[in-house]
Amino acid sequence: MEQHSLHLYDCTEKVISFYSDMVYRLAFARTGTKHDADDVFQEVFLRYVKKKSLFNNEEHRKAWLIRVTINCSNNFWNSLWRKKTQELTTDIMFETEDSVNLYTELQKLPAKYREVIHLFYYEDMSLEEISLTLNRKNSTIRTQLTRARALLKEFMKEENYV
Repeated sequence: MEQHSLHLYDCTEKVISFYSDMVYRLAFARTGTKHDADDVFQEVFLRYVKKKSLFNNEEHRKAWLIRVTINCSNNFWNSLWRKKTQELTTDIMFETEDSVNLYTELQKLPAKYREVIHLFYYEDMSLEEISLTLNRKNSTIRTQLTRARALLKEFMKEENYV
């Protein structure tokens, strides 16, 4: 996604358009299905519209959206509805077999590892940015990223992808 500077006075529609990919990808990484990610996505931007406050800068807005996406995803996982349902097959279209394999293996990671992997690799956030966003120590983020990589490598070896 091309990064353009948004201004604090930009309209809600522009903000949603600008951050929609980031929020959706993170929601999908945390929930694992298109339909659940759609629900989280909708809830995040509903909260954004209701918030009606200015942010200090774009990094503040981005961090707020990431934090709300994570919170909404957590609420989704903890909801009674989710606990009483069974997952249907995913109807995600992947470009390559490697994409399918990577998606499958990423879903095996605990949520805390999937989110740091997602923020680091897909959102190009630094360890410091992730630390601030998730309100965790920098050393914790570094450890989680290292453990996530090791687990992912182990999963890939078990499935003979590596």
